[in-house]
Amino acid sequence: MSSPGVIYTVGHSTHTIEMLLNLLEQNDITAIADVRSSPFSRHNPQFNKDTLSAELRKRGIAYVFVGKELGARSNDPSCYESGKVRYGRLAKTSVFKAGIERVLSGAQKYRIALMCAEKEPLDCHRTLLVSRALEQRGVSIVHILADGRTEAQTQTMSRLLDLVGLPQVDMFRSHDELVATACELREERIAYVDEALAEQERS
Repeated sequence: MSSPGVIYTVGHSTHTIEMLLNLLEQNDITAIADVRSSPFSRHNPQFNKDTLSAELRKRGIAYVFVGKELGARSNDPSCYESGKVRYGRLAKTSVFKAGIERVLSGAQKYRIALMCAEKEPLDCHRTLLVSRALEQRGVSIVHILADGRTEAQTQTMSRLLDLVGLPQVDMFRSHDELVATACELREERIAYVDEALAEQERS
C-alpha cells in the first residue's frame, strides 16, 4: 500500500454544523473518520452520528465511525492502569491496529479528517495517540484549527514541548524522545479515567 500522504484532524467543538462544514470544505475534505468513543454529544446534538452524517452527505462528504477501534475509551481492561487508559497499551491492541489500517486504506481514496470533540488538538487523543500512530506509518498530519488555520503535527508537538516545559533541543535526548516524554506528560492530564476500574483497583 502506498503512503496516503496527508490526513487531517478536526474538533467539532461547539461549532454550528455550517461552521464545521465550512472548515472541511476549505481543506477539500471528502471523508470524516469519527474517532469519538461515543458518536453523540449531549451539549452539541448537531454532532450526533445520524444528524452529522446526513448533513455531510448533503455536501458530498463521506462519514465513517471508527470510535470502536480508535476511540480513547477502550473496553479492554488491559489498556488501563489505576483506572486510567494508557495510550501506549491501547496502540498495541489488535483492534486499534485494525482501525489504523482502515484509515490508511480509506485515505487511498478519500481526503480524510479524523474528527473528535475537542477544539484544541493537544486536549485530544486524536493528536497524542491516533496521529502519532499514523505518523509512524509515513503519514503527514495536519490539524484544522477552530479559527480556520491549519497546523502541522510538527508545529503542534513544538507547542506541546513549550506547554509542558521541555526544551525544543536537548544535548542528551533526541527530538523524538523529547516529544514522546511531552506526550506522556500531556496524556496524564487528558486521558480518560474509568472510575469503576479505578475503584476496583483501590479496593
